[in-house]
Amino acid sequence: MTAKRPTIPDVFTHWFSSKAWRLRPYQKQMLVNKDKYKVTLLIAPTGAGKTLSGFLPSLVELTENQHKGLHTLYISPLKALTQDIHRNLLQPIEEMALPITAETRTGDTPSHKRQRQRRKPPHILLTTPESLMLMLSYADADTLFGKLKRVIIDEAHSLNTNKRGDFLSLALARLNTLSPDLQRIGLSATVAYPQTLGAWLAGSENTAHVIKVKAGKKPKIKIVKSKARIPFGGFMARYAIDDIYHAIAQARTALVFVNTRAQAEMLFQHLWEANTQALPIALYHGSLSKEQRRKTESLMATGELRAVVCTSALELGIDWGDVDKVIQVGAPKGVSRLLQRIGRANHRLDEPSDALLVPANRFEALECQAAITAIKKGQLDGESPQPGAMDIIPQFILNCLCSYPSTPEALYKEILNATPYQGLDKDDFNKLWQFTLDGGSALNAYERYQRLTKNNDGTYSPANKRVIQRHRQNIGTIVEAGRLKVKRIRRGNQGKVIGEVEEYFAQQLVPGDTFYFAGQVLKFEAIRDMQLHAKPAKAKEAKIPSYAGGQMPLSTFLADGVRDILANPSMWRNLPAQVKEWLGLQQAFSTLPSPGQLLVEQFPFRQTHYTLFYTFDGRKANQTLGMLITRRMEKMSIKPLSFSVTDYGLSISAVNRISEAQLTTLFQPDILGDELEDWMLQAPMLKRSFRQVAVVSGLTEQRYHAAQKTMKQVTFSTDLIYDTLREHDPDHILLTVARADAERELLDIKRLANLLIRYVGKTTLVNLEKVSPMAIPIVLDVRSEQIKGAGAHAMLEQANLYAEAESMLDEVRALLS
Repeated sequence: MTAKRPTIPDVFTHWFSSKAWRLRPYQKQMLVNKDKYKVTLLIAPTGAGKTLSGFLPSLVELTENQHKGLHTLYISPLKALTQDIHRNLLQPIEEMALPITAETRTGDTPSHKRQRQRRKPPHILLTTPESLMLMLSYADADTLFGKLKRVIIDEAHSLNTNKRGDFLSLALARLNTLSPDLQRIGLSATVAYPQTLGAWLAGSENTAHVIKVKAGKKPKIKIVKSKARIPFGGFMARYAIDDIYHAIAQARTALVFVNTRAQAEMLFQHLWEANTQALPIALYHGSLSKEQRRKTESLMATGELRAVVCTSALELGIDWGDVDKVIQVGAPKGVSRLLQRIGRANHRLDEPSDALLVPANRFEALECQAAITAIKKGQLDGESPQPGAMDIIPQFILNCLCSYPSTPEALYKEILNATPYQGLDKDDFNKLWQFTLDGGSALNAYERYQRLTKNNDGTYSPANKRVIQRHRQNIGTIVEAGRLKVKRIRRGNQGKVIGEVEEYFAQQLVPGDTFYFAGQVLKFEAIRDMQLHAKPAKAKEAKIPSYAGGQMPLSTFLADGVRDILANPSMWRNLPAQVKEWLGLQQAFSTLPSPGQLLVEQFPFRQTHYTLFYTFDGRKANQTLGMLITRRMEKMSIKPLSFSVTDYGLSISAVNRISEAQLTTLFQPDILGDELEDWMLQAPMLKRSFRQVAVVSGLTEQRYHAAQKTMKQVTFSTDLIYDTLREHDPDHILLTVARADAERELLDIKRLANLLIRYVGKTTLVNLEKVSPMAIPIVLDVRSEQIKGAGAHAMLEQANLYAEAESMLDEVRALLS
């Protein structure tokens, strides 16, 4: 039986021929089966024409049949990706002169255009989850989306395991209510668990038809071979600036990825100092102004830039054909994330992408090698899905009621259609409904929380227009730290806004201070009308803006890969020579961590006793473990003094040594009982978690009318409410939600519990007379995500630490010889 051939209009056939292209088998599948499956997940490598494949069924349908109104909705996780896809989509539409309109709708879209889109929608609308939810809140949502035929979710893997994905799943459930015959198409390049992602995409349909395209050539990935000394700690890889610059100079166009915005600013400055050839190098991250970002995107699209230093804001789907080199500076933190970034180079299936990894320190070299090994084996990592975040539900309830009246029963059924919420308990829903209605028993006396009113027919609606306005101005799951616009002043008070910095960074500045921002040095003048005014300046000692939430966790999969490398010297051959020597010294002086045992080292250092736990379970889990173990050590009269953490381990200094028996008592899963409870009740993190929950759920807001609350104002308000609820309504649903959020987002309790269970009774205590080679970067804790002081001072401090680290290693060499 021969495969069914897709029907495709002649204009498409001629267009493909003019490009010397032909339909790939999976593109034919998408066309043949366009009416067969309600949910399709297409997994295809970068360069395989995945996005065009998603749009093809809609383009063909719209060419063959007239359709009035919105036909296809495209959703991407990034505004930059939306713009890029729109530009790429317009090309075939214009070249074939198709009778199709396509537009974007994001937070950057002017209000007059948004209003016109609701009155006269295009055939294809490209948007983000937040903009979609806002459109769903209007009274005409049923008219706008009632004839919607298809929704395309791009880079679906980046959404299905986080709160923003929970948010989108609810929006998709709402779309299904408005247009029951709606088809869903998910697109993704890097997926560890296709069936899990397919289930998230499918919602109440339960399963998705999965099309998996065979991967193209495996990428060529190398770790930089630098003549400079690789530091023991730190996060900037300054030692390799000349190597990075040389790689850029050898490439046609390069994307230089870092993991945080602070790193991006700093690396850009270092590269600019090394830019002897005056190469056009740009900077790109989410805190720069829209104009700055659009300008960089345009210059990249036309091939006018040699390199862009960027964060994750450019890792998803951006399709610039001239990029032939990806440089990852710093640890990749995850195999799938690294592969996603490498996929931005060389968008051709039959040619390998080219990537250079630049570890910032010696532990990161192990991480880079573990990622390379996994990619060669075709292995990916991915987070397991969790139950949907409950603070989004009040926001969703109100969003639906802003559109048209409904009942709690109808909304509960609708929420159950979203995969993350299929197990939502009815009692929990009722509590969240009550909170949405009037705030709950401790808050219902306040008019501010009387948000819903009951209609004569038993349905509910928002109490007034003010409730609707507050809601629409605060839609979303991203709780921003307080931010100030940065205005670059030229003369007088005239100038241009070039981006944003966080409030707490701005509060540290005094007139005359200089700081790096948007790739230049600026001198702080003043803060006026929630704007930071600054002038261009020349300075060598400038501060680096730091940003909250920039850290990426080391994936469990990659941590296992690092353990495997440490346990198998045969896998060291591709590591830098300095790293191999470092591991060899560790093996001779102490022992190496093994996958089945938890290595714990103990040694005297700085007039105290240090204990080192090599967990390899990420900073958040190690931070929580440090808090809990030191509490238990205190009860055991070991007298802990301090602790420090990295992704790789936890070091604790104490007055007394610990014995084998004490170690067994310390490292037990029951530490997550009394110690955790005592600590959480005293720690400020529950208030921090409650602040996030309060904003997302609508208990308080960041914006109202033209006013933007400072983080100090939001914190004061939510702390007060938190204390009130703890005293008068300790069972309030938002306190429960805040606790669950803290355990998941801030403490990584699940990962810590797995660690404690995995190694109970499997600890190896090694007593040493000196600091071991592997302990050096952890006890010195030379890695820092934020630089708050003068840049030169911070660099000098790090140089001193590196010198101390080298001195320690010399002592080990002397002892071994």
